[in-house]
Amino acid sequence: MTRTDLPSSWDERATLLAMLQYTRDTAAEKCRGLDDAGAHAAPLPGSPLMSIGGVVNHLRWVEHSWIENRFVDGPDLGPWTDESPDQEFVDGGRLPLTEVLEGWVEQARRTDALVADLDLDDLSATPLRSGERPTLRWVLLHLVEENARHNGHLDLLRELHDGTTGD
Repeated sequence: MTRTDLPSSWDERATLLAMLQYTRDTAAEKCRGLDDAGAHAAPLPGSPLMSIGGVVNHLRWVEHSWIENRFVDGPDLGPWTDESPDQEFVDGGRLPLTEVLEGWVEQARRTDALVADLDLDDLSATPLRSGERPTLRWVLLHLVEENARHNGHLDLLRELHDGTTGD
């Protein structure tokens, strides 16, 4: 895989989508060569759900929630419930890493297809708690931020597991 944060053109849309893909690719890189035991390890005593598999599964379902559920008003298919609001972390800490990654790649494909014909100024079908309806631009930036923040977690988890570092 060749990761790049350079867009195919320098317009805003291409730049946003390139950065989103770059943060996805960076997370996938953190999983390269990792076995299921490493993906399921939760080495932080205060964060028992914080595993590499759990974080990647969370990224998948966050993307589903923001694009498929909230932005285009599709059904919420996420694994979370009132009884287990962090179920995506639980599942990702148990499922084979290949299954988690395949689900995440498929989610990225669906996201890319759904946003392909939308304008950056289009408004989300579902408002925020404030009542405001965010633009697609904001949602894409939010996904970049979410991925980038969790990539930092993946850096630490991977280094704690086997010493692997990198950008």
